[in-house]
Amino acid sequence: MTQEMTLETFKELIFDFEKNKEWNYASDIPCIIDFWAPWCGPCRAVAPIFEELSHVYEGEVLFYKVNTDEQQELSAMFGIKNIPSFLFIPVGENPKMAPGALPRELFVEAIEKELHVTI
Repeated sequence: MTQEMTLETFKELIFDFEKNKEWNYASDIPCIIDFWAPWCGPCRAVAPIFEELSHVYEGEVLFYKVNTDEQQELSAMFGIKNIPSFLFIPVGENPKMAPGALPRELFVEAIEKELHVTI
């Protein structure tokens, strides 16, 4: 199941950049953040894949969505210029950004390679 994310929930669930300077992911479950907008065709095309994978990997990977129109400050923090863009956040490592609408196979590959999760 995907969850909408705001700047406040980002600071609570992912990383509180106001309290910490060094990256320190706040969870022990890896996650993916989808930066999207309602008017974006590729975003709408990939949304069902993202939602489906959130059920496939339930309990293993957290899936978040950031509406770039509503969360401009959070989007700017990551230099989001093209959407959709996906931020893969493994536990204990730095996050990696993947721009563009990914097909399901590449999502699964990235989850295994970047997040170290296989099912």
